[in-house]
Amino acid sequence: MPMRPRSPQPPGAPRWVAMFHRPSDGSWAVGAESPYRAPVLYAAGQMTQTLRARGDEAAVELWGPEGGEWRRFTAEVKTPPAPEAPEGDAEPLFHVKHVERMGDRRQQVLMAGLGSAGLYDLTAEDQSAVEALVDRLDEATLRRVAQWLALAGGR
Repeated sequence: MPMRPRSPQPPGAPRWVAMFHRPSDGSWAVGAESPYRAPVLYAAGQMTQTLRARGDEAAVELWGPEGGEWRRFTAEVKTPPAPEAPEGDAEPLFHVKHVERMGDRRQQVLMAGLGSAGLYDLTAEDQSAVEALVDRLDEATLRRVAQWLALAGGR
């Protein structure tokens, strides 16, 4: 396996920066930056996890301020191990999580529309109706319904 070059110093004033290596063209790019170390490490961990889930190589170097100057630090990026693919005919885990996330997003859109219409105190029957709409309608249609509710609530 060929060795990758070390990352160049990031441009600008010293701050916390995670530099990611792009194997496709051999370049380095800023992946996350902040005046604080913790958010950069968190973002770098999330990006590393995403890259590994896609099957890409994840190489990151951490730069930060020390005495008003740039310094390269050991990247303490901790990512959970990639989920194992389910056996048999089960759906891949990433697909299940995507479907759950989209369902949550559609429900948020519909609940926002109901809130704009002034409907906040929903009964169990109302919740069942919301879940049925979320399960059966695509996001674009739910957005349209939420717009209608917002318009109706504005009158």
